[in-house]
Amino acid sequence: MLVMERMGQHPVSVAPGDTVRTAARLLSLRNVGALPVAGPDGVVKGIVTDRDLVTRCMAAGKDPDTTPVRDVMTRGPVSISPHDEVSRAAALMARRQVRRLPVAEGGKLVGMLSLGDLSRITALRMEAARALTEISSGVRRL
Repeated sequence: MLVMERMGQHPVSVAPGDTVRTAARLLSLRNVGALPVAGPDGVVKGIVTDRDLVTRCMAAGKDPDTTPVRDVMTRGPVSISPHDEVSRAAALMARRQVRRLPVAEGGKLVGMLSLGDLSRITALRMEAARALTEISSGVRRL
């Protein structure tokens, strides 16, 4: 099964110059834990999570109304092609200890894939569970 068959299509993203407040509102409105950060050309520049907002902005005493997403995002996120197998995505999530992967084609954002998406595939439930276990363990393999 290919990533394109399970990914969330038409992902909402934020721009590097958008404020942390804008990102927080989008996370809340969409009920998601992460947003890809893309430039005007659609190229993925990073990813911002709810945890990034808390640890790199709020806990650091920065103003969410003036702090740009670029200052708190994770740069160079791992991504996957829509043409890759979902089993490769599960292995990549486990190895890199991430719960979500931007899906990019030619560097441009085309979707998002989450552990939740993988857990709904009967054949991958064990791989998704293994990935979550590795992510939660805090031991990072490269």
